[in-house]
Amino acid sequence: MAGRAAEPEVIWARPERTGRGPRPAYTRADIAAAAVRVADAEGLDAVSMRRIAAELGCGTMSLYNYVPRKEDLYELMVDAAGAEHELWEPSGDWRADMLRVAHQTRDLMHRHPWLPRLMSPVYGFSPHALRYLEHCLACLDPLPVSYGTKMELIAMLNGVVTTYVANELATAERTRSLPWSEEQENAMRIAYLSDRIATGEYPRMAAALAENAGPIDLEAVFERALGRVLDGFAPRP
Repeated sequence: MAGRAAEPEVIWARPERTGRGPRPAYTRADIAAAAVRVADAEGLDAVSMRRIAAELGCGTMSLYNYVPRKEDLYELMVDAAGAEHELWEPSGDWRADMLRVAHQTRDLMHRHPWLPRLMSPVYGFSPHALRYLEHCLACLDPLPVSYGTKMELIAMLNGVVTTYVANELATAERTRSLPWSEEQENAMRIAYLSDRIATGEYPRMAAALAENAGPIDLEAVFERALGRVLDGFAPRP
């Protein structure tokens, strides 16, 4: 493939342009913005070097001069989305600040539904990712643990948010594809489950359902999941 390096390289260590020759027609920001627009509208699978080149009005081979690999294009996209993170002056309450980070990340992933598929430590050290991590660490200044532990906290919190949002998106996508309403399917499945529980073969499931017979409050589940992660890192009295 044209432009593929024989050795691993980091796109951010590669000069965006050299000091010689004509000024490039496009910036990395232009390329990332085009890719994000396509992914937001049509999904990540619609993103290809050929498609983004067409969006920019250049040839595919020309695009490789700016972005050597498709993986680099993905990294540009993740960084562009990361630019939307709001960075505020830490409040001094590390728990409140990290809850705010988690909710902001969830909103970001809903604006860019392709993002959970690209959440990887490989893309974690782009310019905007570094600013985000530095911000999170600043929020965690009051927490008396090592920086390694703080990085684990950030990773675990992001993992919970990513998993939760991925499930939300998958559920919504499945619901859109059904020939019946979500309410109809839920009623059918609840009737089936009730029938199975009534056999007496699942006493623990019966007890669990007796405790919580109503619909699950998914927002409350999300809040509890975040809280439990943070509880695990809170100093012991």
